[in-house]
Amino acid sequence: MQSKKLVIFEGRKIRRIYDEKQERWYFSVVDMDNHFTGFSKMVEIG
Repeated sequence: MQSKKLVIFEGRKIRRIYDEKQERWYFSVVDMDNHFTGFSKMVEIG
């Protein structure tokens, strides 16, 4: 089962999913790139 969460990192929203089977967090590359480059456009995925 996967758990979808939204985390706030330094005031910006970062989408992430937790895969309980693999016990791993997956973070949105688009959101992380937007955070580190200062570009703030959020992209709708799926």
